[in-house]
Amino acid sequence: MAYFERLSSTPDGGGRFRATEHTGGGWDPAQQHIAPTVGLVAHCLAGGGPVQRLAVEILGVIGIDEVEVSVATVRPGRTIELVEATVTWAGRAVVRARAWRLAGSDTSAVALAAEPPLPPREQLAAWDMSAGWPGGYIASLEVRHRDVAPGRAQAWLRARQDLLDGEDVADLTRSLLLADTANGLVQGPERRGWFYPNVELTAHLSRAPAGAWVGMDTTVSWGPGGHGLTATVLHDEAGPVGRVAQLCTLRPLP
Repeated sequence: MAYFERLSSTPDGGGRFRATEHTGGGWDPAQQHIAPTVGLVAHCLAGGGPVQRLAVEILGVIGIDEVEVSVATVRPGRTIELVEATVTWAGRAVVRARAWRLAGSDTSAVALAAEPPLPPREQLAAWDMSAGWPGGYIASLEVRHRDVAPGRAQAWLRARQDLLDGEDVADLTRSLLLADTANGLVQGPERRGWFYPNVELTAHLSRAPAGAWVGMDTTVSWGPGGHGLTATVLHDEAGPVGRVAQLCTLRPLP
Protein backbone atom coordinates (compact mmCIF):
# COMPACT_ATOMS: atom_id res chain seq x y z
CA MET A 1 0.00 0.00 0.00
CA ALA A 2 1.25 3.49 -0.89
CA TYR A 3 1.09 6.72 1.12
CA PHE A 4 -1.79 7.99 -1.03
CA GLU A 5 -4.42 6.67 -3.40
CA ARG A 6 -5.44 8.95 -6.26
CA LEU A 7 -9.20 9.42 -6.47
CA SER A 8 -9.36 11.93 -9.33
CA SER A 9 -7.11 14.03 -11.56
CA THR A 10 -7.23 17.58 -12.87
CA PRO A 11 -5.55 18.91 -16.04
CA ASP A 12 -3.19 21.09 -13.97
CA GLY A 13 -1.64 18.04 -12.25
CA GLY A 14 -3.68 18.14 -9.06
CA GLY A 15 -6.67 16.12 -7.97
CA ARG A 16 -8.18 14.33 -4.99
CA PHE A 17 -6.20 11.83 -2.94
CA ARG A 18 -6.90 9.51 -0.03
CA ALA A 19 -4.19 9.23 2.62
CA THR A 20 -3.42 5.76 3.98
CA GLU A 21 -2.26 4.62 7.41
CA HIS A 22 1.35 4.95 6.24
CA THR A 23 1.07 8.76 6.50
CA GLY A 24 0.54 8.70 10.29
CA GLY A 25 2.60 11.37 12.06
CA GLY A 26 5.31 11.30 14.71
CA TRP A 27 3.70 13.88 17.00
CA ASP A 28 0.19 12.42 16.60
CA PRO A 29 -0.26 9.13 14.71
CA ALA A 30 -3.91 10.08 14.02
CA GLN A 31 -2.72 13.03 11.91
CA GLN A 32 -0.61 13.00 8.77
CA HIS A 33 3.14 13.42 8.94
CA ILE A 34 3.90 16.32 6.63
CA ALA A 35 6.62 14.40 4.74
CA PRO A 36 4.29 12.40 2.44
CA THR A 37 2.32 15.57 1.70
CA VAL A 38 5.54 17.35 0.70
CA GLY A 39 6.16 14.46 -1.68
CA LEU A 40 2.60 14.71 -2.99
CA VAL A 41 2.81 18.43 -3.79
CA ALA A 42 6.26 17.95 -5.34
CA HIS A 43 4.79 15.25 -7.59
CA CYS A 44 1.86 17.47 -8.58
CA LEU A 45 4.13 20.46 -9.27
CA ALA A 46 6.72 18.48 -11.23
CA GLY A 47 4.31 17.69 -14.05
CA GLY A 48 5.74 20.55 -16.08
CA GLY A 49 9.36 19.63 -15.33
CA PRO A 50 11.76 19.24 -12.38
CA VAL A 51 11.77 21.85 -9.64
CA GLN A 52 14.91 23.54 -8.29
CA ARG A 53 13.36 25.16 -5.23
CA LEU A 54 10.36 24.08 -3.20
CA ALA A 55 9.00 26.19 -0.33
CA VAL A 56 6.26 24.58 1.76
CA GLU A 57 4.18 26.51 4.29
CA ILE A 58 2.41 24.26 6.81
CA LEU A 59 -0.86 25.99 7.69
CA GLY A 60 -2.42 23.36 9.94
CA VAL A 61 -2.70 19.71 10.88
CA ILE A 62 -4.07 17.19 8.37
CA GLY A 63 -6.22 14.20 9.22
CA ILE A 64 -5.61 10.80 7.64
CA ASP A 65 -8.38 11.46 5.18
CA GLU A 66 -9.10 12.70 1.67
CA VAL A 67 -7.27 15.83 0.54
CA GLU A 68 -7.47 17.94 -2.60
CA VAL A 69 -4.47 19.45 -4.40
CA SER A 70 -4.92 22.39 -6.76
CA VAL A 71 -2.09 23.72 -8.94
CA ALA A 72 -1.67 27.19 -10.43
CA THR A 73 1.00 29.03 -12.41
CA VAL A 74 2.08 32.19 -10.61
CA ARG A 75 4.74 33.36 -13.07
CA PRO A 76 4.70 31.70 -16.51
CA GLY A 77 7.79 31.58 -18.69
CA ARG A 78 9.71 29.47 -21.18
CA THR A 79 12.92 29.34 -19.12
CA ILE A 80 11.83 30.42 -15.62
CA GLU A 81 8.47 29.53 -14.10
CA LEU A 82 6.91 29.80 -10.64
CA VAL A 83 4.10 27.38 -9.79
CA GLU A 84 1.98 26.92 -6.69
CA ALA A 85 0.07 24.05 -5.08
CA THR A 86 -2.55 24.28 -2.34
CA VAL A 87 -3.61 21.27 -0.28
CA THR A 88 -7.14 21.45 1.15
CA TRP A 89 -8.56 19.21 3.86
CA ALA A 90 -12.03 19.48 5.44
CA GLY A 91 -12.70 22.71 3.56
CA ARG A 92 -9.59 24.63 4.57
CA ALA A 93 -6.11 25.13 3.15
CA VAL A 94 -3.57 23.15 5.20
CA VAL A 95 -0.46 23.39 2.98
CA ARG A 96 0.64 25.95 0.43
CA ALA A 97 3.77 25.29 -1.64
CA ARG A 98 5.59 27.24 -4.33
CA ALA A 99 8.23 25.88 -6.68
CA TRP A 100 10.65 27.49 -9.10
CA ARG A 101 11.26 25.56 -12.30
CA LEU A 102 14.34 26.68 -14.25
CA ALA A 103 15.31 25.54 -17.73
CA GLY A 104 18.50 23.48 -17.74
CA SER A 105 21.70 23.69 -19.77
CA ASP A 106 25.06 21.89 -19.88
CA THR A 107 27.24 23.30 -17.09
CA SER A 108 29.16 20.09 -16.38
CA ALA A 109 32.48 21.82 -17.14
CA VAL A 110 32.05 24.11 -14.11
CA ALA A 111 30.05 21.81 -11.79
CA LEU A 112 31.17 22.08 -8.15
CA ALA A 113 29.94 20.88 -4.75
CA ALA A 114 31.95 22.17 -1.79
CA GLU A 115 30.26 19.99 0.85
CA PRO A 116 32.08 16.75 1.74
CA PRO A 117 30.40 13.48 0.75
CA LEU A 118 28.55 11.39 3.30
CA PRO A 119 30.02 8.07 4.41
CA PRO A 120 28.62 5.17 2.38
CA ARG A 121 25.44 3.90 3.95
CA GLU A 122 27.08 0.53 4.68
CA GLN A 123 29.28 2.37 7.22
CA LEU A 124 26.27 3.66 9.17
CA ALA A 125 24.36 1.50 11.63
CA ALA A 126 20.81 0.36 10.96
CA TRP A 127 18.50 2.53 13.07
CA ASP A 128 14.97 1.74 14.19
CA MET A 129 13.55 5.25 14.06
CA SER A 130 10.21 3.91 15.31
CA ALA A 131 11.80 3.34 18.71
CA GLY A 132 11.69 7.10 19.24
CA TRP A 133 8.86 8.17 16.95
CA PRO A 134 5.40 6.63 16.53
CA GLY A 135 3.23 6.68 13.42
CA GLY A 136 2.87 4.89 10.13
CA TYR A 137 5.20 7.19 8.21
CA ILE A 138 8.26 6.62 10.40
CA ALA A 139 7.50 2.88 10.45
CA SER A 140 7.63 2.89 6.63
CA LEU A 141 11.28 4.01 6.52
CA GLU A 142 14.55 2.13 6.29
CA VAL A 143 17.22 4.21 8.03
CA ARG A 144 20.97 4.02 8.58
CA HIS A 145 22.25 6.62 11.03
CA ARG A 146 25.09 7.94 13.13
CA ASP A 147 25.47 10.77 15.62
CA VAL A 148 28.36 13.04 14.61
CA ALA A 149 28.33 15.60 17.44
CA PRO A 150 25.78 17.16 19.79
CA GLY A 151 23.19 18.69 17.47
CA ARG A 152 24.45 16.94 14.34
CA ALA A 153 23.64 13.58 12.73
CA GLN A 154 24.09 11.85 9.38
CA ALA A 155 21.70 9.35 7.85
CA TRP A 156 20.69 7.46 4.75
CA LEU A 157 16.95 6.90 4.31
CA ARG A 158 14.72 4.98 1.96
CA ALA A 159 10.93 4.77 1.88
CA ARG A 160 9.50 1.25 1.76
CA GLN A 161 6.18 2.58 0.41
CA ASP A 162 5.39 4.19 -2.93
CA LEU A 163 4.00 7.70 -2.95
CA LEU A 164 1.00 6.74 -5.11
CA ASP A 165 -0.33 3.37 -6.18
CA GLY A 166 0.21 2.79 -9.88
CA GLU A 167 2.07 6.02 -10.68
CA ASP A 168 5.71 6.50 -11.61
CA VAL A 169 7.45 8.96 -9.30
CA ALA A 170 10.70 10.77 -10.07
CA ASP A 171 13.75 10.37 -7.84
CA LEU A 172 13.46 14.11 -7.16
CA THR A 173 10.01 13.57 -5.67
CA ARG A 174 11.27 10.68 -3.53
CA SER A 175 14.02 12.91 -2.14
CA LEU A 176 11.64 15.75 -1.35
CA LEU A 177 9.21 13.32 0.28
CA LEU A 178 11.92 12.22 2.71
CA ALA A 179 13.34 15.71 3.32
CA ASP A 180 11.05 16.61 6.21
CA THR A 181 12.31 13.58 8.15
CA ALA A 182 15.50 15.53 8.88
CA ASN A 183 13.84 17.25 11.84
CA GLY A 184 13.73 13.93 13.70
CA LEU A 185 17.26 12.69 12.99
CA VAL A 186 19.10 14.52 15.78
CA GLN A 187 18.27 12.92 19.12
CA GLY A 188 19.61 13.54 22.61
CA PRO A 189 18.55 13.96 26.23
CA GLU A 190 18.26 17.72 25.82
CA ARG A 191 15.46 17.21 23.25
CA ARG A 192 13.37 14.83 25.35
CA GLY A 193 10.30 16.44 26.81
CA TRP A 194 10.09 19.04 24.04
CA PHE A 195 7.69 19.59 21.15
CA TYR A 196 9.53 21.01 18.13
CA PRO A 197 7.45 20.79 14.94
CA ASN A 198 8.53 22.71 11.88
CA VAL A 199 6.11 25.24 10.41
CA GLU A 200 7.75 25.27 6.98
CA LEU A 201 10.30 23.53 4.79
CA THR A 202 12.41 25.05 2.04
CA ALA A 203 14.56 22.97 -0.32
CA HIS A 204 17.11 24.31 -2.83
CA LEU A 205 18.59 21.87 -5.34
CA SER A 206 21.69 22.35 -7.49
CA ARG A 207 21.08 19.12 -9.39
CA ALA A 208 18.45 16.41 -9.65
CA PRO A 209 18.87 13.57 -7.12
CA ALA A 210 19.15 10.00 -8.38
CA GLY A 211 18.26 6.72 -6.69
CA ALA A 212 15.94 5.58 -3.93
CA TRP A 213 18.36 6.30 -1.04
CA VAL A 214 18.54 9.87 0.27
CA GLY A 215 21.48 11.04 2.39
CA MET A 216 21.20 13.75 5.03
CA ASP A 217 23.83 15.66 6.99
CA THR A 218 21.67 17.46 9.53
CA THR A 219 22.50 20.16 12.08
CA VAL A 220 20.04 21.47 14.67
CA SER A 221 20.22 24.90 16.32
CA TRP A 222 17.87 25.83 19.17
CA GLY A 223 17.81 29.44 20.26
CA PRO A 224 16.96 30.80 23.74
CA GLY A 225 13.63 32.31 22.70
CA GLY A 226 11.53 29.34 21.61
CA HIS A 227 12.69 29.00 18.01
CA GLY A 228 14.83 26.41 16.25
CA LEU A 229 16.38 25.73 12.86
CA THR A 230 17.08 22.35 11.32
CA ALA A 231 19.55 22.64 8.40
CA THR A 232 20.39 19.71 6.13
CA VAL A 233 22.65 19.00 3.19
CA LEU A 234 20.84 16.52 0.95
CA HIS A 235 22.85 13.82 -0.83
CA ASP A 236 22.45 10.99 -3.26
CA GLU A 237 25.07 8.30 -3.69
CA ALA A 238 27.06 10.53 -6.07
CA GLY A 239 27.34 13.41 -3.59
CA PRO A 240 25.54 16.57 -2.43
CA VAL A 241 22.45 17.70 -4.34
CA GLY A 242 21.09 20.62 -2.30
CA ARG A 243 20.02 21.98 1.06
CA VAL A 244 16.87 21.91 3.19
CA ALA A 245 15.92 24.29 6.02
CA GLN A 246 13.10 23.88 8.54
CA LEU A 247 11.96 26.58 10.97
CA CYS A 248 10.70 25.06 14.23
CA THR A 249 8.62 26.24 17.16
CA LEU A 250 9.86 24.94 20.53
CA ARG A 251 7.54 24.17 23.45
CA PRO A 252 7.72 21.89 26.49
CA LEU A 253 5.55 18.81 26.21
CA PRO A 254 2.65 18.85 28.69
